[in-house]
Amino acid sequence: MSANPSSAHDIAARFTAAIGREHVLTDPAEREFHAMDVYRARELPLAVVRPGSTADLQAIVRIAAETGIAVVVRGGGASYTDGYLPATPESVLIDTCRLNRILEINEQDMYVTVEPGVTWHDLWQALKAKQLRTSFWGPFSGLKATVGGSASQNSASLGSGNYGVSADAILGFEIVLANGEILRTGAHAAANGRPFFRWYGPDLTGFFCGDAGALGVKASISLRLIRLPPFDGAASFGFASFEQMAAGMAAAARENVNAENFGLDPRLQQGQLSKTDAKGALTAAMAVAKTARNPAEGAVKLLRMAAAGKRFLAAHPYSAHYTVEGVSRAEVSGKLAVLRRAMAGHGEEVANTVPTVIRAMPFIPLYPILGPKGERWVPMHGIMPFSKVAEFHGKLQRIYADNAERMRRLKVENGAMFMTATTHGFLYEPVFYWQDDRTAFHQRYLPAEYLRMLPEYPANPDGRALVRELRGEIQQIFASVGAIHLQVGKCYPYMTGRQGEAARVLRELKRVLDPQAIMNPGALQL
Repeated sequence: MSANPSSAHDIAARFTAAIGREHVLTDPAEREFHAMDVYRARELPLAVVRPGSTADLQAIVRIAAETGIAVVVRGGGASYTDGYLPATPESVLIDTCRLNRILEINEQDMYVTVEPGVTWHDLWQALKAKQLRTSFWGPFSGLKATVGGSASQNSASLGSGNYGVSADAILGFEIVLANGEILRTGAHAAANGRPFFRWYGPDLTGFFCGDAGALGVKASISLRLIRLPPFDGAASFGFASFEQMAAGMAAAARENVNAENFGLDPRLQQGQLSKTDAKGALTAAMAVAKTARNPAEGAVKLLRMAAAGKRFLAAHPYSAHYTVEGVSRAEVSGKLAVLRRAMAGHGEEVANTVPTVIRAMPFIPLYPILGPKGERWVPMHGIMPFSKVAEFHGKLQRIYADNAERMRRLKVENGAMFMTATTHGFLYEPVFYWQDDRTAFHQRYLPAEYLRMLPEYPANPDGRALVRELRGEIQQIFASVGAIHLQVGKCYPYMTGRQGEAARVLRELKRVLDPQAIMNPGALQL
């Protein structure tokens, strides 16, 4: 359909009748903000709607189907791959902020069921009070990032060393399909079923993990629970080169003992990580003290942190940081010993300040969505086998070398972060910083007092264009080494080059589940 102003008004009126006037946003500024991610904006939707129940979700989807407009779902907004950016103005954007209830914590059967708008931070806090946790327990952006967003986009960070990515923790879904009906997956779809197990014949749950909302709207997500490990420990290592760090991280991953890990290149290590004011340092110290099991242990941790300071940052260009956990001090000590043996010959152990603070404050404020000097920021990433890391790194460095003068002239800089997932995946995350003006997204997501501390820059469309060009080139070298991606959204070329029968089955599935193609058009290139 072509949505002229009168029809747009009529459609908004139908949403208002279904879920209430206060939950339908048509103000241009609100629509602009909600249809913008960390990186950019695309089309302005007709309306932003905020359902408060599964019944509301069903009503919204049915209205969209009847009027032929697209349905796009937004979680916490901490994304950068166009996942929830409308590809057409004839769209309704579903903001899941009101779908924020924890529906069931089943301590006997060890699962939790949540609505999609629950943040990872809030879920962690609720479970921690019961000495429980999900196996994968969120990305570092979990103050804003939602369980529904991670389920639709896939994410990695907390728990990924032992337990993999967000999809590995999911037991099942309730999905609102394009016809407004509910589909259950996993054991919940069985006669008299409960969402306690994922595998029962063909796995339907996997179709909706990382689908970017192209196949349906998540109404609830059930996840596996584990007992909260009572003991943890941390270790950090410094390296003289990328090659040493990559080899050490691969060796450590194969041992399958770390809960979380991440590596930093010189730009990130000396930039965002080293930018800590007195208030931030005090907050970190208090968080570390709170995680101690007794005052004496807290004092020891704080003294070690104070003694170490940031000296190790200058001594080693690259670093990797680890946490381990266990049911006893002996298990933690044993895992740390395994890590140290794996790193022998690759790097040097340094002060464990960084992972100690991260474990105490796992969900950090979204300050890094601007650079340490107020620059615009956008990452990208690929996960590849260890055997392809050196090839990818070499090709990436050639791109940077070939464009060094243009990057210098247009005030574009690069950095990188790294991670391993379980025993078999290396995540390489190139990051760009460039001087440019702020967007409405930055103005709303970051505190005014923080923004006042940072420099501001005029619009830099040429620098922005260069970043876009370089990202395209990097996507090609990711593909050349067979890398895969989380947060596919509309950014990564998911269907390009896909094996023929795999592509055919995916397109057929899309046609069966979404015959009008109203579910997030363009996501996954479907």
